[in-house]
Amino acid sequence: MSVTRRQFIASAAALGAAASSEIFAMSPGTPDLILVNGKFATLDKSNPQADAVAVRDGRFVGVGTRQDIMKLAGAQTKVIDLNGRRAIPGLIDSHMHIIRGGLNYNMELRWDGVRSLADAMRMLKDQVARTPAPQWVRVVGGFTEHQFAEKRLPTVEELNAVAPDTPVFILHLYDRAILNGAALRAVGYTRDTPNPPGGEIVRDARGNPTGLLLAKPNATILYATLAKGPKLPPEYQKNSTRHFMREVNRLGVTGVIDAGGGYQNYPEDYSIIEELHKEGQLTVRLAYNLFTQKPKEELNDFKTWTSKVRPGQGDDLYRHNGAGEMLVYTAADFEDFRVERPDMAPSMEADLEPVIRLLAEKRWPWRLHATYDQTISRALDVYEKVAKEIPFDGLNWFFDHAETISDRNIDRIAALGGGIAVQHRMAYQGEYFVERYGARAAEATPPVKKMLEKGVKVGAGTDATRVASYNPWVSLYWLTTGKTVGGMSMYPQANLLDRETALRLWTEANTWFSSEVGKKGQIKVGQLADLAVLSADYFSVPGDEIQDIASVLTLLGGKVVYGDGDFSKLSPQLPPPMPDWSPVRHVGGYQPRPQARTLAMNTACGCASSCGVHGHAHARAWTSSVPTSDESTFWGALGCSCWAF
Repeated sequence: MSVTRRQFIASAAALGAAASSEIFAMSPGTPDLILVNGKFATLDKSNPQADAVAVRDGRFVGVGTRQDIMKLAGAQTKVIDLNGRRAIPGLIDSHMHIIRGGLNYNMELRWDGVRSLADAMRMLKDQVARTPAPQWVRVVGGFTEHQFAEKRLPTVEELNAVAPDTPVFILHLYDRAILNGAALRAVGYTRDTPNPPGGEIVRDARGNPTGLLLAKPNATILYATLAKGPKLPPEYQKNSTRHFMREVNRLGVTGVIDAGGGYQNYPEDYSIIEELHKEGQLTVRLAYNLFTQKPKEELNDFKTWTSKVRPGQGDDLYRHNGAGEMLVYTAADFEDFRVERPDMAPSMEADLEPVIRLLAEKRWPWRLHATYDQTISRALDVYEKVAKEIPFDGLNWFFDHAETISDRNIDRIAALGGGIAVQHRMAYQGEYFVERYGARAAEATPPVKKMLEKGVKVGAGTDATRVASYNPWVSLYWLTTGKTVGGMSMYPQANLLDRETALRLWTEANTWFSSEVGKKGQIKVGQLADLAVLSADYFSVPGDEIQDIASVLTLLGGKVVYGDGDFSKLSPQLPPPMPDWSPVRHVGGYQPRPQARTLAMNTACGCASSCGVHGHAHARAWTSSVPTSDESTFWGALGCSCWAF
């Protein structure tokens, strides 16, 4: 046990008793729900640990000892025993593309977490067999070749062998896409197709496309090619979005700040999420930013949007959050550490200044995608110029990513009252960064600990679903161990975060980025009752096992949105994934590591989630190394009679 954990538990013991009587005086009335026999990491410094909580009308009304909390119970209060499990505030992702991701989730075969190319190709072959024409099989990001034992991507020849007639599109980070022959025919790329600006269609000696598309240096070619594929009809998109929300609930996520995204137009592509909100079917709290889609038309977009919607408009489940992460295209430095750093256009400052001026005048918070320190320097020149005339006080603006930010620019951000949202992209691209810039340069990329020391607001997220996985526990593993998903150690001990600090970046710290400080992010009287009960104790498992954690019970506003194992009967049922060939129906989403499967099966079978989709879909994923023909024997040995869901 580390010093940090000892300090955490010691402070909990010292403060817990003093805080409990104080909080009960603030919360008279009968709770709807009481959770007992838990190890609650409240992240409330005045009351850091409890073993019971009470919830009424969607908020915490009691946090303390079981003896005191049970005094609040009434005849109608539901009591759930957590059996000694660790509970934390619901996780909040400060940067995810969940709205876009939800529209497509049911169509995508996820390689997130898969640890061998052989397993990945088996999954692909099985999906090809069940996918009808003219649909594609898509693996759209969330993985890196470094996570595979083979340390490589599939070849076009391997894709053609398993899918001679079905289009296959594989997106690897934002550096490349691999298309089989059928996909090339479907998108119409031939020897006569010119390379688009910023991208390359790799060709053979005769000039014919090979199936490899490269982002040089931006991802437009990857976005545009993917957009040529079939889309789900609206009814299926609603179903898909619900299943994606359930998947992140499974990992303990209860809040997301949506960063917009390429080919995500407002308001057209927000209709599905808004319908789900109106129907009361959201299971995560969403704050959304608006991302401009048209180069040279950015200012006009923001003029239109600022006249129609205001920051904070909405409610605790769905609300507007400001502008970005794309503000102007000339300031977008896509991260691809396989290629040289791109220089931003000379017009960047002239393009950016009127947008920042408009946003500051309209009191719109903003976020800006910026990977490199050089881009951040130029953006800050603009910000400082505008701030002299229009103070930024009260505007929660921030940079996203900031992998190579300098000390000087951290200080400049702090002086202007801004923030930095960091993501675990280096967990997926660290090997490429080291190859190009060296191990020494990677030791503080990004320098999260220094950002905190200098007083900058810092929050954590994933940048899922394409450039990295949506699994928050991979981020927490990366922040606390300094390792990539391929197992390479990048950061010295001095640059690592302790577990409590890292968890705060995923909870209370992220509320600043959506202007919701004090409303959520802690297990504290008066705050929204969002929490996750974990499959393993985050504060005591070995560092490498942090990435294997999931939730066994997730609450949003005191209501169960996901349950597994002992809590599976509490989990709301979802209709099966649509269409019936959906990869989600058959293999689920994030794939746990092989050594985590035994633990996962302990919570999955009996049977998991009442034999619903997010029981056996994930249970079958957990046995991905077991040949399909052997699954009945495998599940039978576990006493499960309905293995063939």
